[in-house]
Amino acid sequence: MLQQTQVATVIDYYNRWMQKWPTLQALAQASLEEVNELWAGLGYYSRGKRLQEAARKVVSELAGQMPRTAEDLQKLLPGVGRYTAGAIASISYGQATGVVDGNVIRVLCRLRCIGADSSSLAVIERLWDMANALVDRSRPGDFNQALMELGATVCVPKAPLCGECPVKQHCRARRRVEKELVFTSQKLFGKPAPVPDVEDCGVGSCPLCPPAAEPWDSSLGVTNFPRKAAKKQPRAARMATCVLERRGCHGAPEYLIVQRPSSGLLAGLWEFPSLPLAQGLQEEKQREVLADHLRAWTGRPVVAGGLRFIGEVVHIFSHIHQTYVVYSLPLDGDVTLDPALSPSRWVTEKEFHASAVSTAMKKVLKAREKQRGEESGPGKGSKRKRGAKPQGASSSRPGMQLSLCAFLQAPTSP
Repeated sequence: MLQQTQVATVIDYYNRWMQKWPTLQALAQASLEEVNELWAGLGYYSRGKRLQEAARKVVSELAGQMPRTAEDLQKLLPGVGRYTAGAIASISYGQATGVVDGNVIRVLCRLRCIGADSSSLAVIERLWDMANALVDRSRPGDFNQALMELGATVCVPKAPLCGECPVKQHCRARRRVEKELVFTSQKLFGKPAPVPDVEDCGVGSCPLCPPAAEPWDSSLGVTNFPRKAAKKQPRAARMATCVLERRGCHGAPEYLIVQRPSSGLLAGLWEFPSLPLAQGLQEEKQREVLADHLRAWTGRPVVAGGLRFIGEVVHIFSHIHQTYVVYSLPLDGDVTLDPALSPSRWVTEKEFHASAVSTAMKKVLKAREKQRGEESGPGKGSKRKRGAKPQGASSSRPGMQLSLCAFLQAPTSP
């Protein structure tokens, strides 16, 4: 759960997870639907799926025994990479192996003044070598957790607390800042530049040093490190989505949700009927292609003009800037769902929120509920004319405001 997700976000999910599945055996017996329901809203849904796959493999193929070394954890369990394997092996089983996550990358890059792209293979391999060399052989789990905590609380991305850092005397980034300050002050007074330190690398020749095209920024200080490659912008995508609804047995609305494929983005989650839209498609054509798509679900012709436009809902995934073009379509009478299509079901609002639906779909439903509230809001169709009496008010002069004494008098019987 902590892969690419902050601790504060994870805590509630973790507590609910452990309460529901306290053992590997319990998790192995759960369905993927149950796993997705509990994971809903946490993002990166393949993590939950792989976690359950790993539990099933441990129970069915490994006699219920977890692998105890980083090498075996990474080799035998789906979804367990180098960092997760190192964390489990060191914290749970005492193996003297390092860990490298975002926090550790930042700490080590500043300690060793590594200014090359921290996501490059050369830098990552050097960081793993350093982590494995530094780890305390007698308390590897404590050491690794302390190193990660140092990056999370002291050596933070912006405004690091260098004065409170327990390893500041070993920090080459801090030493570099001090050298730059000395150089700047000497330059101001016209003194010659200091002789380069024998430990300093030649600019442009070291695969770990900042590239010559990216000069030192004195305003950043130690936060010059680590450096990352320019972040790739998420690609834009558009999706037509329809909130199909009917009146349930108690008069409350019910919504049709369908299940996504078992692989790919948001695998196995539930959503309103949707389909991708080509870029630049006109609004009229969007309605037509969505109406064609909905015919399969409703079993009846759908008139494009009958689709009611709700609005656009934007949701940003890690690599996709997704825009949902949302429509609604109320249905009268019974609708027979085709079992040959993807799994589908009608749900109430409460059942919808309890299902394995993404945050994006919750935004879509919220937009529909907002539209419904505007359609049936107070005062719609019943506006009083200016000066008209409210029902039940009595006054000899219509439109005259009551005095305070008259307002406080008990009403008289007719």
